[in-house]
Amino acid sequence: MIPNILSIAGSDPSGGAGIQADIKSISANGGYAMAVITGLTAQNTRGVTSVEMVSASMIMAQIAALRADIDIHAVKIGMLGDVATIETVANALEGLDVPIVLDPVMVAKGGDRLLAADAVAALRERLLPRASVLTPNLPEAADLLQTSEAKTLGEMRDHALQLKAMGCGAVLIKGGHLAHDMATDLLITSRGETTLPAQRFQTRNTHGTGCTLSSALATQIGFGHALPDAARLAKIYITGAIIAADDLSVGKGHGPVHHFHPRTEG
Repeated sequence: MIPNILSIAGSDPSGGAGIQADIKSISANGGYAMAVITGLTAQNTRGVTSVEMVSASMIMAQIAALRADIDIHAVKIGMLGDVATIETVANALEGLDVPIVLDPVMVAKGGDRLLAADAVAALRERLLPRASVLTPNLPEAADLLQTSEAKTLGEMRDHALQLKAMGCGAVLIKGGHLAHDMATDLLITSRGETTLPAQRFQTRNTHGTGCTLSSALATQIGFGHALPDAARLAKIYITGAIIAADDLSVGKGHGPVHHFHPRTEG
């Protein structure tokens, strides 16, 4: 069965992140992609120049239309932008008993903030406890915990444990920001810890890595893989997409990863 995967996120017209990256990632991983747009951004590989949120009623209507007609097997949540959107998405998903991957998109690759500061508390309270898996990078984890960014693998583990204690089912914390030769992610579940290492590949083309990984993870969960196996498959996929990123020539800043790189099964 091909799983139907719903992405709820913002639009990136450059195609590297957001809804566009999610659709590519879900498709490349074998799922059927659906998309509810929460916000429009004007951005390219060099940064975000404008953000305009979709109305709460329209977000609610998009999700309601899908729920009324289509079996949804997993949900990935990305950019939410503000308190109203967080509240709307939480209400719209009420009663939907499927795995939810929450990627707490807060800051774009170029440094532009995509989640209002007053919305962080709403994200913690309304959606984090609903998440089957939370997928923060190190700055996002620190933002959610209101602490300084992890600098070591041990601090990274501590942050993941603290986030899991807030109520989510599991935490996949991404270690790409660590100053280390390996890009190591950690999956913390109620059953233990899975380390997901990969050799760091030097490229500036890493736009949309978080969106891509979380969508791949949602798709693999939608196929029915156990969470550690789904995380391993998603990690293999994003690593290949980063390694192949320089095959593309998109923009003059942080270019996208290569979503449709030749697959290497693992």
